[in-house]
Amino acid sequence: MKKGLFLLFILTLLLMVSVIPVAAEERLVMATTTSTENSGLLAELLPPFEEKFDVRVDVVAVGTGKAINLAQNGDADVILVHARPAEDKFVEEGYGVNRRDVMFNDFVILGPKDDPADIAGMKDAIAAYKKIAESKSEFISRGDDSGTNKKELSIWTKAAIRPEGSWYLETGQGMGASINVANEKEAYIMADRGTYLAYSGDIELEILVSGDEILFNPYGIIPVNPAMYSHLNYQMAMALVGYITSQQGQKIINEYTKYGKQLFHPSAILPENIK
Repeated sequence: MKKGLFLLFILTLLLMVSVIPVAAEERLVMATTTSTENSGLLAELLPPFEEKFDVRVDVVAVGTGKAINLAQNGDADVILVHARPAEDKFVEEGYGVNRRDVMFNDFVILGPKDDPADIAGMKDAIAAYKKIAESKSEFISRGDDSGTNKKELSIWTKAAIRPEGSWYLETGQGMGASINVANEKEAYIMADRGTYLAYSGDIELEILVSGDEILFNPYGIIPVNPAMYSHLNYQMAMALVGYITSQQGQKIINEYTKYGKQLFHPSAILPENIK
């Protein structure tokens, strides 16, 4: 009798366990640029946050323009992008709140070793663009409304040049894929230094132009305004902002390298103050 009661007790416990609902894993959608993904930075930066807060960050890596559009449509909780005028407009229009500086690197103009436009060593990006256009040397553009594409087009505008013709090719793809296209065609391309360094071991293109102030490339993180969409995970978005701009997050950014080169420089905390 006692044995029967014991078995009944065990069966009851098993039944109770089987019907206890399992908590769904919390999710956070971050729309970001292909440069943060292609460089490999996010694979180092996000896991400690996910473990600490028991959350999964679903990364949507697209151009800055598309990332902002996703956020405006309520399809992302937070964005990490690099086009300050577009970021400021996003906040001013009420879609984003609490923007924070995260990091920076710079854009560089890559090209083949034979350098048909003769721009190697130049420090003036506008002048380099003019020489590329005048020589009709092949130039690869992302053409995807990304932060890189926005910067590239602004330089063409400053150079008073409308790039068009067979020498100017738009890929409509991300930074890494576009670098590979330029490498295959032995063409010029403007890229962020981080993605270039991540790919530098597999391509023949070289940095030919760098150092111009116009090529400065800052990144910012912006939670989407919860007043716009009730389903947003605003609290976790703010937790991510706090983590990325904290000592831990900034240290990971500061120490992330490829082929012995630092890809990004933290800007939420000065490097000398990172412990």
